[in-house]
Amino acid sequence: MSTRTDIKRPARAALTVGALGVVFGDIGTSPIYTVQTVFNPDDPHPVDAVTDHVYGIVSLIFWSVTIIVTIKYVLLVLRADNDGEGGVLSLITQIRRRAVGGSVRTKAVLAALGIFGASLFFGDSIITPAISVLSAVEGVKLVEPSFSPYVVPITAVIIVLLFATQRFGTARVGRLFGPVMIVWFAAIGACGIGGVVREPRVLEALLPTHAIEFLVGDFTTAFFALAAVVLAVTGAEALYADLGHFGRSPIARAWLLLVFPACILSYLGQGALIIDDPDGAITSPFFLLVPDRLLVPMVVLATAATVIASQAVITGAFSVARQAVQLGYLPRLRIAHTSAEQQGQIYVPWINWVLMISVLILVFAFESSAALAYAYGMTVTGTITITTILFFYVVRRRWGTPLWLVLLGGGVFLSVELLFLAANLTKIAHGAWLPLLISIAVFTVLTTWQRGRELVTQQREEDEGSLREFVEQLHEAQPPLPRSPGTAVFLNRGKSTTPLAMRANVEHNRILHEHVLILSIETMPVPYVEPDERIEVDDLGYADDGVVHVNARYGYMETPDVPEVLALAKRASPELTAEPEDTSYFLSTIELRVGRGPGMPQWRKQLFVSTSGITADAADYFNLPRDRTVIMGSQIIV
Repeated sequence: MSTRTDIKRPARAALTVGALGVVFGDIGTSPIYTVQTVFNPDDPHPVDAVTDHVYGIVSLIFWSVTIIVTIKYVLLVLRADNDGEGGVLSLITQIRRRAVGGSVRTKAVLAALGIFGASLFFGDSIITPAISVLSAVEGVKLVEPSFSPYVVPITAVIIVLLFATQRFGTARVGRLFGPVMIVWFAAIGACGIGGVVREPRVLEALLPTHAIEFLVGDFTTAFFALAAVVLAVTGAEALYADLGHFGRSPIARAWLLLVFPACILSYLGQGALIIDDPDGAITSPFFLLVPDRLLVPMVVLATAATVIASQAVITGAFSVARQAVQLGYLPRLRIAHTSAEQQGQIYVPWINWVLMISVLILVFAFESSAALAYAYGMTVTGTITITTILFFYVVRRRWGTPLWLVLLGGGVFLSVELLFLAANLTKIAHGAWLPLLISIAVFTVLTTWQRGRELVTQQREEDEGSLREFVEQLHEAQPPLPRSPGTAVFLNRGKSTTPLAMRANVEHNRILHEHVLILSIETMPVPYVEPDERIEVDDLGYADDGVVHVNARYGYMETPDVPEVLALAKRASPELTAEPEDTSYFLSTIELRVGRGPGMPQWRKQLFVSTSGITADAADYFNLPRDRTVIMGSQIIV
């Protein structure tokens, strides 16, 4: 007889393989370009490939990955999940909870900081596919230099195919990519061992003394080198953002048992190669580490791995986008669930195609991974620094960790990350302006939508009026309002105001259905809500009038389903009548117009109204039957 553990073990193994195929592609392909970028002679602040510098660089890479990825993210930050979900927005929801202490102003500042961190992650999601795939395809120039003109077109084709496959879902992509990444990590680890065997002295770089001596003895060179060293931790934030797709244990196991050792071996091997041949190896130390007869297979494998690297940030972007929608920072988007087993596996078409177009623009504009490398580190350092600040606030306020321990831990991580951030600020004139521009643009859209929603909500509350007063007027109306057979379901934002569609039906048509159900969908600051906590029914004080309010609670990682809510409401209150064939659904749609009133500058109002154009169809979003849905419109001037 098989035990429960036996049943679970294959599932855990499958999740670990899936995590390898989705989560670690970004950080797992960093060895392709990190060392090459550090010693790039065309860098505005080049590093000479002398032995002491090589030891220092490899040591900095090893300890940066150890401190930031292994200790901070894998051992600590992955524990700060919000009911299984990760990412910078999940930290914001934890901070915003009433149970978490702190002043309102502090929480508002941290929330704004977190939104900018999410904006940086979107920038990372654009740059990663471009630089990763370009760096791998550029390997064909070592095989056949005449192929150089085809690097950009080949890269563009690969990127289009990558984004076209997203609709099949993370689970299928992970099952396909996982075995490829196992081969990838085994290959780069083996090549790294080959380099170490040739120059065993490079193992000394694992000692922290080499990193410290490099920073202290030649601070100027080491400081500018940090802008490239940080490329070794690109993808660290994706580990956290993709937490909901696979869970903490599979991600931690995959990192500690395979990804981390393989990457470090590759860095050591490349360092050994440069020590042995400082002039020739710096052109492409990763590929030159590969035996000549295996170069073509490695280029093919590297191309596949960098496609998978892009997958890590794409799936992370989907998760962040859905959280932004549910938290009110983006309009309602169409979100497809791609797995019946894993709730976190989703596909967001609009985000997918925007990312694809943006990535293609970068590929054709920059044309090489070296040109993009200067821009890459800014998004990484900004995001990981913001995550550290938010994480340690949660550690202190929600977990109750002693202040001295929070200051010690946060101080250690921030001292490292702020040094990286300062080094990358020196690259603003050389390309780092690009991710900052992207992030500022995304941040502006997110905060403008949030503020615009507040203004629209205020105006709607004035137009809709009190729901209880409206129901009281219906109760006291003489003669009583005629009632038509069946049930009408009016979707509304809450219980305090009257649905515009309901008010219009009464005032203009002078009629109301026999049974009226006012339904509000409430997004809770948690990813998922238990079914027994989903529904709350209120008869509004007039049970005999057939008008009730139902509040349905959903987590920010869930997609509302109105027919499902009605079924749950009937079980909770058997007196409710809502038979599918006799039920009509009423939606209130709002036409937004730009006015001259206060609240936002004109340009932000224009942006808000323009952004509303990407809002997904409400009937589809709430899973309403088209043939029984009535849409009634109104206009609001912001």
